[in-house]
Amino acid sequence: MSAKHIATARWRALDREGQDTCRLSQTDEGWILLGHAQFRDELGQASLNYVVRCDRDWVTQSVDLAGQHERNEVRAKMVNAGGTWWVDDRAQPAVTGAHDIDLSFTPATNLMPLRRLGTEDLPVAAAWLQYPQAKLVPLEQTYARTGVADVMRYRAKETDYSTDLTVDRTGFVTLYPGLWEGQVTHAS
Repeated sequence: MSAKHIATARWRALDREGQDTCRLSQTDEGWILLGHAQFRDELGQASLNYVVRCDRDWVTQSVDLAGQHERNEVRAKMVNAGGTWWVDDRAQPAVTGAHDIDLSFTPATNLMPLRRLGTEDLPVAAAWLQYPQAKLVPLEQTYARTGVADVMRYRAKETDYSTDLTVDRTGFVTLYPGLWEGQVTHAS
């Protein structure tokens, strides 16, 4: 499988010590996000690698997560098999039908719905990884245009959270107010 590099996003956390780097590539089958997040939270220092595979329509197909959190090894494989999500061969019926994964520790996974956003508001059923648990829970999100070219409105129903996201032309978030800010380098 050949991959064409599209862009690399680098973020720094605004609410804690942390950073994240994510590389976006296009393949014959769709899209790949290859990232590395480092952060400190209430459980200690984390260093996590993630690989998110999407089809050509930006629907998440699988996610691999590996790394360390304090002294604990982190490893999980999440698969979307026709709308049924699995984590390490355990079905996750609560998120059946979800198109997207939302990895709670990175802004990278906002990319998929932002790439699908057209002129109308986009309601999204996401499988939300409430890290550090290897469990997916439903998260109903809405993405909408604000009338400003690079600013999109985001809302998550379950958390009653909303904000305006600043995005790059790739769809990567460059400002997630209070949480992340970053920059995107495009492939030449």
